[in-house]
Parts: sequence; structure tokens; C-alpha cells
Amino acid sequence: MTRRIVVIGGGENAEHDVSLATASGIAQALHSGGFDVDELVIDRDGLWRRGPEVLGSRAAGSLAAALSVIEGADVVFPAIHGPSGEDGTLAALCALTHTPMVGSGLRAGAVGMDKWTTKLVAQAIGIPTAPGRLVTAAEIADIGFESDVVVKPASAGSSYGVGLARDAAELRDALRWAARFDDRILIEDVVLGREIDLAVLREADGRRWASPPLEIHATGLFDTQSKYDGSARFSVPADIKAADRAALAAAAVRIFDALGCAGVARVDFFLTERGPVLNEINTIPGMTPQSQVPRMFAAAGLHYQELVARLVDTATVPGLRSPVLTM
Repeated sequence: MTRRIVVIGGGENAEHDVSLATASGIAQALHSGGFDVDELVIDRDGLWRRGPEVLGSRAAGSLAAALSVIEGADVVFPAIHGPSGEDGTLAALCALTHTPMVGSGLRAGAVGMDKWTTKLVAQAIGIPTAPGRLVTAAEIADIGFESDVVVKPASAGSSYGVGLARDAAELRDALRWAARFDDRILIEDVVLGREIDLAVLREADGRRWASPPLEIHATGLFDTQSKYDGSARFSVPADIKAADRAALAAAAVRIFDALGCAGVARVDFFLTERGPVLNEINTIPGMTPQSQVPRMFAAAGLHYQELVARLVDTATVPGLRSPVLTM
């Protein structure tokens, strides 16, 4: 029997267009793989859309109409990056409707989306992170400059709001820019090292494994512009020593497990002279055929259409992995 998959893209955040590209790639791969595919989009105003049809005129009614589409799904495949998607929002929706879903549940999505909380988890399990501190947008005027730092929103993706500050004036500008995306802001020391990403896949049988590493070659900060203007270059597998590759893979699986991730996640590191330093984790990473995660798995012989199909096989109902206890 053909399985019906509902792919959800879009979202009410800065990554809306990136999410649409991810959703389109996933939907096409599923069509090619013989699945019955339905596509839902959350527009920038919060209204849901099914193809060209806008579902309702207000957010609550629109969601209610979308739920009738989700009700008929065998599996939901979320493809919304960033807040109100990747942060566990869609996982919560699937949990409440008892709908099997691809990817991480609410807890892993929420923690992984919050860079500061992810740092605390990583430090607790012995994975180094960049020294830094958390500030609020209200504190911007009182923050002094100490050294070259990277400024980033605590919860945002695609490097939106990320800036490099080398003096006090640049710090003020970077803080104001980051505050447009979140009122909680990270200020981190610059880490000198190679930018290496890995992806971790949890198979349907629970086995986790890390992809070959990918190295990012970019001039200066790997920011939103360099991510999408074609100026950055990727090499996969990265040309690194076997010991470094093993250390990166082990750290990637450890943080994946510590957060309770499922499906696939991309884990970003700096490879320094002292070993891997965690940058961040993405629980709903970019998934077009040209995105980093599919490139990494392709280097291991797992190509895009098969990767997407195997992710469907991993789907579970978030939060219902344990039996319900009754008194």
C-alpha cells in the first residue's frame, strides 16, 4: 500500500524561502520514490496553504483546515527551519494528533534550536564549545568590548543575525543586528580552526551513524550571504586525519544522543589544534539535493532519494515512544 506523506514547508521566520526549497526537494524525491505526497505551506502571515489554495482567513481556522490534511497522513515530514518549526513546534503538533513524524521531537528541537542551551548540554558531556556569554537585547547599551567576538541570536538559523566584531563600534552594530532575530544574544570568542560539519542519521532500527565530514572553505565569516551566494566552497569528504575524523564522529553522535535527536541532524564543528569544538546543531537542516547533509551522505554512498525514503522509515509519533500508564 502506498504511504501518504505530508511535507510541511515555509514558516513565519527569516528562513521561509530556504524552507520552501528544502520542502520542494523532499517532495520531489518522495514523488520519484513512489510515495503519495501532499504539500502544506505556512505562509509568512501564519496562514496555511495547500498548493495554491489558502486554507482559511485567520490563523486558528487555517490550522484547523490543515489538520484535516494531516489527519489523512501516514507520515508528516517537517521541513520548516528556525522558530515555529525546527524548535519543536511542529513536533508538538504531531504529538497532539498522534501522527508519525520524521525527525526530532519537541524536547530535542527546542534545545537544539537554542544555541546557549546546546552549549550547556555539550559542556556537561565533555564536548568543548567556544567561550561566550548570553546577553539580552535590553543590555546592548551596557556591553563593553573585550576582544574579537562573534555575535549571534540564541535561536535563529541560516546564520541570520550573525556578525563578527573587531572593535566597540562593530560590536554595537552586530548586537543591534542580532537583536532583530532574537532578544537573547550570544557573544562568543572567535575560534581558530577549520569549519567541519557532519550529519548524524538515526535509522529505523535505532542505529546511529555519522556521515563523512564536510569542510567549508569561505573567506571570512560563513554568514548568510556566503551560504547562499555561491562564494563558499565545500569539500567532502574533508581531508583530515583519521583520528580527527573519529573524534568528530564520536562527538557528533554524543551530542545527537544527549539532546535526544531522531531522524537526521547536522552538527557543526571547528576543528582546532586541540580537537573538535562544537559550534551548533541543526535538527531540521537544509535538505535540497545540493545541501550539505545530502552531499555528506552521498559521499557514503547513500544518495538523495534513498536518504529521504529512509528518513520516512524512521518516523515515530513524538512523545509516544513509551507506553501510556493508567492508574
